Amino acid sequence: MILEENERGISGEMNIGSGKRRNSFVYGFTKAIAAVIFRLCYHLRVQGVENIPGNGPAIILPKHQYWTDIPIVSLALRPQLSYVAKAELFGTPFTKTFFSLLGGIPIDREKTTKTKDSFWQLLQLLRRKEYLVIFPEGTYYPGEVGKGKSRLIQMILRWQYHRRSDNTHTIEDHIPFVPLGIHYRGKGLRKMVTVKIGRPIFGDGEADAPQLMNQIMASIARLSDLPREGARI
Repeated sequence: MILEENERGISGEMNIGSGKRRNSFVYGFTKAIAAVIFRLCYHLRVQGVENIPGNGPAIILPKHQYWTDIPIVSLALRPQLSYVAKAELFGTPFTKTFFSLLGGIPIDREKTTKTKDSFWQLLQLLRRKEYLVIFPEGTYYPGEVGKGKSRLIQMILRWQYHRRSDNTHTIEDHIPFVPLGIHYRGKGLRKMVTVKIGRPIFGDGEADAPQLMNQIMASIARLSDLPREGARI
């Protein structure tokens, strides 16, 4: 059962995958520095902010084309965010500490056991009603929208289903999955970047994961004004 909602936009410190804690000061300071730098290079326009739930938990699913997507998403959204990121980014003591203080959650795509460990950290964020960012394509797809990877979504839906003490299926019992499009336009300095936030989408159980992911990717493609993978003529 796939549900959709019109509307439903916040943080502190928490445990994350590396054992460090996200630090609100470090997050806020880094975001402020990024805002100054990115203003020199981009003109950022954000649409659909009313679609960000006023309270967590919520999962934000952005389009992924370049590394700049990560700070752009943070600048576009008011709540402090935690990002699911590939474990390679946490490969040195410095990057591990820095990204952890920003709320990074390392996911090891090669070692299933470590991925499960990180997933339990992810569940802690959801229990604390945090805002979590997952790039569903899993890697860069410039110029088109890749196929979404539904494994994490499936695990989240399974946890969502089993956490309920009865068989009710109200919107309030479901975690909102919020698709987010990013569209780059222009060359040189002051490129136009439009971030469009779609309406939250909801799934019921883990069996919904493939259909939910297809709906999410279709929304991301529409919001980003990009074709889906394989759709080019």
